[in-house]
Amino acid sequence: MSLLTLDMPDRTTAIGPVPEQDRERGGALMAPLLKIWRRRVLFATVFVAVLGLAVTILIRTPNQYVATGSVIVAEPEPGASNASMAWIQKLGDPADLESQILVIRSPRLMRLAAESGLAEAVMAECRETVTRGHPDRITDKKKALCAKLGVDRDALVEYLQKRYMVGSAGRSRVIAIGYKSPLPEVAQTMTNALINAFLEDQRNAQASSRKAATDWLFTEIKQLDASIRDDEARIQAFRRRKGLVKGATGPISAERLTGISQQLAAAEAAKADAAARLKEIEADRRRGSDSAPAVLASRAVGDLKQQISGVSAQLANQSTLLGPNHPTVRALQTEQASLRARIDRELANVADGLRKTYEASNTLARALRTQMDSAKSEAAAAMDDEASIEGMVRNAEIKRARYADLVKRASELETERRILTGSTRLVSLAEVPQEAFSPKPVPFLAGAVVLATVLAAGAALLRDLADRRVRTPAQLVAGTGAPVFAQLPCLNAGGLMGRLSDRRRELPLSEALQRAQADPGMRNVLRTLHAHLFLAGGDGSRTVLVTSGKPREGKSFTTFAIAGLSAASGRRVLVIECDLRRPIFEASLGLGHSPGLAGILRGETDAAEVLIAKDGFDVIPAGVPTADSTELLINDRMANLLRWSRRYDLVLLDSPPTSLLMDACMLARHVDGVLCCTRAGRSQLSDTIETVASLRKAGGAVLGIAMTMVKAGGQPVYEAMPLSLSHRAGAA
Repeated sequence: MSLLTLDMPDRTTAIGPVPEQDRERGGALMAPLLKIWRRRVLFATVFVAVLGLAVTILIRTPNQYVATGSVIVAEPEPGASNASMAWIQKLGDPADLESQILVIRSPRLMRLAAESGLAEAVMAECRETVTRGHPDRITDKKKALCAKLGVDRDALVEYLQKRYMVGSAGRSRVIAIGYKSPLPEVAQTMTNALINAFLEDQRNAQASSRKAATDWLFTEIKQLDASIRDDEARIQAFRRRKGLVKGATGPISAERLTGISQQLAAAEAAKADAAARLKEIEADRRRGSDSAPAVLASRAVGDLKQQISGVSAQLANQSTLLGPNHPTVRALQTEQASLRARIDRELANVADGLRKTYEASNTLARALRTQMDSAKSEAAAAMDDEASIEGMVRNAEIKRARYADLVKRASELETERRILTGSTRLVSLAEVPQEAFSPKPVPFLAGAVVLATVLAAGAALLRDLADRRVRTPAQLVAGTGAPVFAQLPCLNAGGLMGRLSDRRRELPLSEALQRAQADPGMRNVLRTLHAHLFLAGGDGSRTVLVTSGKPREGKSFTTFAIAGLSAASGRRVLVIECDLRRPIFEASLGLGHSPGLAGILRGETDAAEVLIAKDGFDVIPAGVPTADSTELLINDRMANLLRWSRRYDLVLLDSPPTSLLMDACMLARHVDGVLCCTRAGRSQLSDTIETVASLRKAGGAVLGIAMTMVKAGGQPVYEAMPLSLSHRAGAA
């Protein structure tokens, strides 16, 4: 059985004593560093694994190109000299930028961008991606996966959303839009497609309100036009129904009334004139005169009078010449009388004509009066109707004016809608990227180093946190209540080659003891342990049981090291190997075969007969391995042996581990004290605590604990002063 194991990963750091002030300043930092150093192999393994994985990813990751364009939002309204309050509020509002970014990343806008014929470019990019730059090697399954993007809009939108990068440029109102692709031309095409879709969407959004207003205005215009036409039709129908026909200067009823009035006045004048003339004629006829103006106005009467005048002149002339009874005179008288009769008839005719004229004028005047009364009624009614028509006409005029305003406003809105560019302006379209965006080797590897360091440190700290192995004396003192007598350093071969050759190699007991003799640090610690053992129990013979919780924790080495040191100081020392199941003394130290302790406990031999001298002290080996070790150790012969061993100054019993057998607990009640060994960095704290507790429960007195295989250099060394220096000190 090996008694000492050199396990480099389990060693603690070789650090000398730290001053109190330095411990206060650097304790918070040194504690985790010490934990990481204890787990340096795990740290290195995780670090190398993570860094190697990062390098592999870097090598296998294809280049990605990013094409970037930009737009600026919340520009002043076009055509406005002063921005509105709504636009002023938007100028510095981060929420507006966030809203625009969400609009750009929305599935709706992605679909608008995809509708511009980008399916082929996306499928080419997909083939490039799934084949890692070898599209000619694409499989049918991957080809079908890429072809799905050309027919499934939802899948295409989801694919695009993962590759578009949209964000604000610092604190400005500029939004940067980028697209990541292994093909630089595709990156440019996709970026510009989304930018154009966003600008077009913004223009449509700005024009939608104007278009809605224009549509409403045109609807109102159409309704007004129909209403105006209906009003005009009603006005004309009302005019026709009421007879309100327009004349040359006014309504026909007014003109008719005026005409009737004029006719009535003329008829009355004609009547009066006829009556006056008739009265003159009648008065003149009564006087026998024919000089009335009405008679004189008659041409026939005038002609007859001229004829009578001529006949009268001839009659007077002939009467003078021929006498009154001359036939010529008689003929002239007869002609004169005939002419007078004709004048009388003409006078009668004139009188009858005037009388008829008077009657006709009177009849006409009466008729005109009747017509005038009717025309007056009609004119009065027409005035009322005209008033109604005026209201209708005014309403129609108001509608015409509104119609003209609506047509003008609709034309203005339509013009604005056609020239509208929206509140978003293009800053720059994307160019074909010339350099790969990712992966960038230097930042990637730097991040990988940081990540590997963090993960490795985290793994080391977590492993150390979960590790309940013995590390410090304070753990043992707090857990067991027993003092830690010494920390036996781990033994190493000399030089770097020796250290490397001894890594993870168990040293045989004999070799370990030889190295302990040559190691001043080990000898110094053994002196401290030896002194603690004697101080713990006072003067007199000491019987000490050396045990441990688990195998390979250095108890056999500790036993022989203490025995050799004590024997070198002139004391009589006896070492008894009590591990009857797995004895190692004879084979490890070359002691030869003997009945040993097993023969003594069976009564086959005496103790004096099996004693073997070794390096100045006596040894009783275990003898032949046996399975009934517990029964042998609890019989009276073991107690007699211990009483017999009191002749020695120091008796050390090397027992089996307590976690495997009850042998150590059975022996603990028969010895003066127990020294419990625990291996630093390997033994579990819980096992050591349980070992001490079981020994105490069995009635043993646990003197203290020896930590074995502690990293060399962990304890301060107080070396002897050189001879020359001691002489100088004495002289001084």
